[in-house]
Amino acid sequence: MKVAIIIERANIALGGAERSVFELAAALAKIGLDIHILAAKGQTKEKNIHILCNDAPGKRTGYFTFKNALKNHLTHHRYDVVHSVLPFRFAHVYQPRGGSYPESILRNAASYQNKYLTAYKRLTAFANFRRTVRLLAERRLCKNSPGPIVAAISDYVAQQFETHYRLDESRLTVIPNGVKTDRPIDAEKAQKLRTQILEQLHLDDADGPLFLLFVANNFRLKGLAPLIIAMSRSIADNPHSPAHLLVAGSDRTQKYRRLARQVALEKRILFLGPVRNIQNALSIIDVAVLPTFYDPSSRFTLEALAAGKPVITTRFNGAADLFVNDRHGKVIDTPQDTPSLANAISYFSDKDNIQKASAAIIEDGLKQKVSITRAAEQLHDLYEQILRERSTK
Repeated sequence: MKVAIIIERANIALGGAERSVFELAAALAKIGLDIHILAAKGQTKEKNIHILCNDAPGKRTGYFTFKNALKNHLTHHRYDVVHSVLPFRFAHVYQPRGGSYPESILRNAASYQNKYLTAYKRLTAFANFRRTVRLLAERRLCKNSPGPIVAAISDYVAQQFETHYRLDESRLTVIPNGVKTDRPIDAEKAQKLRTQILEQLHLDDADGPLFLLFVANNFRLKGLAPLIIAMSRSIADNPHSPAHLLVAGSDRTQKYRRLARQVALEKRILFLGPVRNIQNALSIIDVAVLPTFYDPSSRFTLEALAAGKPVITTRFNGAADLFVNDRHGKVIDTPQDTPSLANAISYFSDKDNIQKASAAIIEDGLKQKVSITRAAEQLHDLYEQILRERSTK
């Protein structure tokens, strides 16, 4: 089976969506499919990666420019299935890695936690021409039949397409997101990182510290401010708590450092900056926490579960589909519910509760459940279903 996967930019350094697509392509190839990446921009010598718009000016490519280049390519090259992460109606499968455009706009606006700013962000959302073009294309894709199957990466994303577009259930399926679960851990580098963390927090292993890890590149959207407030509440309730918060990511830290000082948490929080190997970091922490305002399915959450770590997150994280609340972690209704978030932190400040959750993660086979191999096998089944239905028409 020859499959084309459409992505805007062929560069895994750009972020989680690009990395996810390339990991998925590799997993599909591993189970025997002939996978080709069709991208507007990128630099590669790989024969199965086709860059269609490198001559176009700018770092980004316009929707219609890329659409025309794709149609020209597909006229001259035959694929059994066309799978796109962008809203093109000629694809057989549409798998939006960022969820639906309307939901991302609404939840991004909500993350400002100010009713005036939230209203302003909603009103001005259509000022972003690139996003507006794609939103309208996604709306046409969903409203007009026939059209591609929407392969949602979580139940949360599926609900978005039902709510915002009334998409017919015959065109909607859920194939939960997955991650590579076999990445090696460099024990020496992991221990070096832990030693550096202990030194900077003026701790010793004999103190029995407990580390919560937050990873994101958009601290506002992923809920760092409410997390800091909730952490301070948890510590205030239990001053002898061993809990400390590690923050990893490339976003600016000034306002969050200031907030930490305001709530007397500066001695309990450490900003690590970007972390290259998340598996090394996960191997030395106790709990993963992401009280996000919006995430279709967080890779960080899935990687934490694959590493056997309990997770604290919100119902706005589609990755919460893949674990059981109160068994493998805690799911908070909303990031603004800082009392519930503080209670979740306090619960996992008890190492016995961490051990029980970690044991349940292993016992229930969550590592396989969150794997990219499982996601690839489910997509393969969808491709075969599409081919069968096409052959009967």
